[in-house]
Amino acid sequence: MARAYVVGTCDTKGDELVYVRDLVEAAGVPTVLVDLGTRSNDARADVTPREVAGAHPDGEGAVFSDDRGAAIAAMAEAFVRFVAKRDDVDGMIGLGGSGGTALITPAMRALPVGTPKVMVSTVASGNTAPYVGPSDICMMYSVTDVAGINQISRRVLGNAAHALAGMLAHRVPEPSDARPAIGLTMFGVTTPCVQQVTHVLEDDYDCLVFHATGTGGQSMEKLVDSGLIAGVIDVTTTEICDLLMGGVFSAGEDRLGAIARTGVAYVGSCGALDMVNFGAMETVPARYRSRNLYVHNPQVTLMRTTAEENRRMGAWIGDKLNACEGEVRFLIPEGGVSMIDAPGQPFHDPDADAALFEALEATVRQTERRRLIRLPHNVNDPEFAEALVSSFGEIARPRGEH
Repeated sequence: MARAYVVGTCDTKGDELVYVRDLVEAAGVPTVLVDLGTRSNDARADVTPREVAGAHPDGEGAVFSDDRGAAIAAMAEAFVRFVAKRDDVDGMIGLGGSGGTALITPAMRALPVGTPKVMVSTVASGNTAPYVGPSDICMMYSVTDVAGINQISRRVLGNAAHALAGMLAHRVPEPSDARPAIGLTMFGVTTPCVQQVTHVLEDDYDCLVFHATGTGGQSMEKLVDSGLIAGVIDVTTTEICDLLMGGVFSAGEDRLGAIARTGVAYVGSCGALDMVNFGAMETVPARYRSRNLYVHNPQVTLMRTTAEENRRMGAWIGDKLNACEGEVRFLIPEGGVSMIDAPGQPFHDPDADAALFEALEATVRQTERRRLIRLPHNVNDPEFAEALVSSFGEIARPRGEH
């Protein structure tokens, strides 16, 4: 039986939470009302704040303090851990202002992609990226504050409750001929490569292409962690440039983390490691203004990475690959790592590329399961795409075995 978790702070949102709970239950979906209020003692809740706080690694004493900001952060951490221990969270709906949204959404993000999640929030009409991240949280703007049942909140909260109930009552049917999904990463300057790979594999695999803009890499790895991707062809690891050099498309320190945690079949490469991404030219940090800059479009300026920066990236990637115990193949395109890293193109720099490749070889501990493969091609050459497909075929299970 599907079970919906209705979540918020009962000390400030108790009546609203009960209103939503009653509507979800009236739609035929059982509920669990979770109170996250650090000053709550509401008998209507099924789960008390102290029960949640007890999941904090330092105990409930770390949660209940006079510092509101610290208390919210600690309760958010406790709630993530509390939810991880439950096996009956089929869906979740939360209500809150800025504090409540920050309190509830970390646990929502930790739930698998595909688990219904609705967050009714006063901040849902602004920048929701810090709350949603790479997850599939449905953010609904509350219009009025979540402060009482009135002619507006009744409709908004009612729609949210019925939306969650509908998601739980009407599951998305699985296709009868489902192909295993694989993740691929792409940038404009690696598009020819990824298109060639997907053309070959699309009959046997559901090819999910992610734009390597930070959130794209995070989303792909979220799906890996959720068990929804059977393999990865990570052509475009450019988000690592932005992480290490301060660009705008970083996927964070956990890039490649899901690969290590799950042992999923992984074929990677150096796609677009020749560039750090910034916004319009005037947004490029002053320390970089004298560098080799390329205006990709009026909103995106690219900066060519140096030999020293490439050595840093090679060592960083190598350390990440060494943590992977699954099958790993990492292909090195000696003829250039992007469309504009080729003879006659603005980012062609064989010495910088060589520094990257040498750092990879110096760092990666090669084994039968973890291998580097050098190829005399540009990342977009047909021969390189063929090598990616061939390498993936060596380590991925045949379709019938997924």
